[in-house]
Amino acid sequence: MPHPLLPDLERLAQAAVVATGFELKGVHVFTHRIPMTVQVLVQRADGSDINLDECASLSAPLAEAIEAAELLGDAYVLEISSPGVSDELRDDRDFRSFRGFPVVVLCRDNQGLDVRREGLLLERDATDVHINIRGRTQRIPRDSVISVCLVTPSESD
Repeated sequence: MPHPLLPDLERLAQAAVVATGFELKGVHVFTHRIPMTVQVLVQRADGSDINLDECASLSAPLAEAIEAAELLGDAYVLEISSPGVSDELRDDRDFRSFRGFPVVVLCRDNQGLDVRREGLLLERDATDVHINIRGRTQRIPRDSVISVCLVTPSESD
């Protein structure tokens, strides 16, 4: 269940982040930690990750906004960071960075049914996603691709 103050924290974070030219990607409240942790995920407007100095520059204005709103009565840790790498590959940078990695491609076949393909990512070009399935290259038309996700190796392999 989400923390009841999450909408208020998201609103404060959104205002502070936009004022500094960044984009808010999420706010999480971890009440099981002592002290409680408020994690704010931020990236640049172009989608790239922020650096440590940029995280530090956001910390003071956001902490001041939280304190001024008197939302949190207990001690807390404010953590500003980048969302990091997602399991889902979305842009050209992701597809270049993870060439050769195992992926699952969810796509629609000619009958409109969802199909799952697993293999090693070769590339994505203007028309297709190319994956290696047991030594053979398979081209999947980009317009039929629903998602491409990195596969986390299971412990049983």
